[in-house]
Amino acid sequence: MLNLNKDEHKELVFFNEPDLSLHITQQEGSSLRIVVVDCSVAAADEPRSAAHTLEIHHAGTNCRTEIYVLAYLKRKDCVRTYTRMHHDIGGGVSKQVIKYVLADEAQGEFMGELKIMPNAQQVSAEQTNRNLLLSEHATMRTRPQLEIYADDVKAGHGATTGQLDESALFYMQQRGIDPTMARQMLVQAFMQDIMDAISDDTLRDAYCKRLTE
Repeated sequence: MLNLNKDEHKELVFFNEPDLSLHITQQEGSSLRIVVVDCSVAAADEPRSAAHTLEIHHAGTNCRTEIYVLAYLKRKDCVRTYTRMHHDIGGGVSKQVIKYVLADEAQGEFMGELKIMPNAQQVSAEQTNRNLLLSEHATMRTRPQLEIYADDVKAGHGATTGQLDESALFYMQQRGIDPTMARQMLVQAFMQDIMDAISDDTLRDAYCKRLTE
């Protein structure tokens, strides 16, 4: 259990954590950014599995929370992400961006709970889940849950699962880009906003290198 004090600002970054469980309460004016990145381990003998639970409560006014999750999985790897974003008090802002890239027979699961309580007026909350399937054998399960009990709020969610844009691939190949390179470029573009959320340049560059490997 972690408590963010009044006006405290914190960024937490996690890479390939097999069992991550965060329970955080934010006080007035605090801001929190969480970035979780998972990727398949090269030449791994056993399928990799991981589970993440991120539970955040706004206990004070004018809190801000950003949650960014990226899973890039291959073979029979499996990663499950559960987020619980609770606005207990009004005036807060939350943003969730969850992205999965799944190849081979990889499996992903996202369950996102967004709850805005009756006293949490003037809240702005957003939850987005986008998934990219690179194989017909990869599977993704998405279960967004919104519970909104206040009237004066802005809240929304979206979830999409699809494949690489064939028209974009064709366009790039028409301009002399190798098909394999074109696919890599599109996948990297899909992931880039999550990586950009890491403020530490050295850490971000190291993680990007691991992903491209």
